[in-house]
Amino acid sequence: MKSAKSLERRQFLAALGTSALGGCAPATGSVLSAAPTSPAASNASKDPSPMTTTSRPSRLHARLAPYVERGEVPGIVAAVVRNGKQQVEVLGTKAAGQSEPVALDTIFRVASLTKPITAAATMMLVEDGKLKLDETVERLLPELAHRKVLKRLESPLDDVVPARRAITVRDLLTFRMGFGIVLAPPATYPVQKAADDLTLAQGMPAPAATPAPDEWLKRFATLPLMHQPGEKWMYNTGADVLSVLIARASGQSFDGFLRERLFGPLGMHDTDFSVPAAKLSRFVPSYLVDQQTGGLKLYDAVDGQWSHPPAFPSGAAGLVSTVPDFLQFGRLMLGRGTLGNVRLLSPESVTQMTTDALTPENKAFGALVPGYFEKHGWGLGMAVVTAKDELGRSPGSFGWDGGLGTSWYADPATNTTAVLFTQRAFTSPAAPPLFQDFWHEVNGA
Repeated sequence: MKSAKSLERRQFLAALGTSALGGCAPATGSVLSAAPTSPAASNASKDPSPMTTTSRPSRLHARLAPYVERGEVPGIVAAVVRNGKQQVEVLGTKAAGQSEPVALDTIFRVASLTKPITAAATMMLVEDGKLKLDETVERLLPELAHRKVLKRLESPLDDVVPARRAITVRDLLTFRMGFGIVLAPPATYPVQKAADDLTLAQGMPAPAATPAPDEWLKRFATLPLMHQPGEKWMYNTGADVLSVLIARASGQSFDGFLRERLFGPLGMHDTDFSVPAAKLSRFVPSYLVDQQTGGLKLYDAVDGQWSHPPAFPSGAAGLVSTVPDFLQFGRLMLGRGTLGNVRLLSPESVTQMTTDALTPENKAFGALVPGYFEKHGWGLGMAVVTAKDELGRSPGSFGWDGGLGTSWYADPATNTTAVLFTQRAFTSPAAPPLFQDFWHEVNGA
C-alpha cells in the first residue's frame, strides 16, 4: 500500500500536467453574461473591439452544472471570449459543505498558470535589451556556471560529467535546462531526494516553506543537472530559475516587476503571490482528493500559505488570480502583445512564445501524459497545439493548466480565449470529464 506522502506527490505530479477535476459540496448553479472587466482596468479595457454580451440559454452552463450538482466540485468560474462576445458561468460555492456562492471576482490559486506569465515577463526584458534569449545565464546567475551532469538519472550525486555547454535563457523558457520534475515516487532517484531535502518547491506548491530567491538558487546550484543542457524537455524548474533571473535583470523583486510591468497595465489588480487581508473574503480554500474516500480534504485554507507574501515568489506555481484578471492576459496574448491602447509585447515575441520549440529528441524523454507530444509541443512557458487534439483545439492554440484546478487556452484560428477556475487539485495528468466537457464545448468538438 502506498504511503500518504507518495500519493500526494503522485497527485501533484499529475497536477502539474494537463487537466482534471472532481469533488464535493452541493450547490446551486447560476449563469452570468458580462463584459470582461477588472477593477480600474486602466487603458487595457479600452479595447477597439469592445465585448458584447448575450442572455441566450447556455449550453456551456448545461455542461458544467451537473458537476456542481453532483458535488464533484464546490464551485466553478469560467469564461469564454470569442470574436468580441463573452460568456461567463459562475456556479457553486466557495467551500465544500458551505453555502456562500463563488462570484466572478473570487480569487483562486492558479498554480502552473504562473508559467506563461513568467515567460511574458522574460520576453519584456528581452525587448528591453536586458536579456538575450541565447545568452548564457551565468552573467546574472553565476551560481549556475560550470554545471555538472549526472551520468545516469539513477546515479549518486557525485557520479557526474561536465556539462557540454552552459544553460541559456532560452533553455529556461523551453524547459530544456537539464533539470526538472521526474514522474516517479519520491526518493526514487538520489537527485529527487536531494531536491526535496533542500526544499526547492519541486512538489506541491508550498510558499511558506521555500527559501528566499538567492538562497533558493544557492541551494539549487549544489545539485547536478539530470541531463545535458538543451537535450531533454523536463517540466517546471526552468520557471523557478527564471523568477530569480528576472529579478536580477530588472533590478527589482520578481513580484514587483510583474505588478509594475504586467498586472498594473492590464488591470490585473487581484493577481499576486499572496492575498491581502482586505481580500481574504473573496479567496477560496484549496482541496486535494482523499485517495481512500474519494472526497475532498483541505490542502490550504483561506488564511493559509497564500495569506502572507512568500519569501520566494515562484515563477512556476505561485500566483493567485481571478477569471476576469486572467482573461486580460489571455486577450493580450490573443492580441499578439497588445490589448486596447496597451502594448506590452511585440508580435514577434508572442510568436516565439507560442511556437513549438522542441525537437523530436527533446520530446523523447517523455511528456507528463503518454503520447502528449504527438499533438502538442512547448513554446516559451506554455504548451502549443501542433495538430487538432482530443479536446478540439486547433493547431496553433496555446495555453496551459494549473494543478490546483485551473485551465487557460487561446485559439487564434477561432479568435477565442477561455478560462476555467475551480478549487480542486488535479488527480491525473489526463483531462478528466469536467475539463473535457468544458473544452469540448468551447471548441465545438
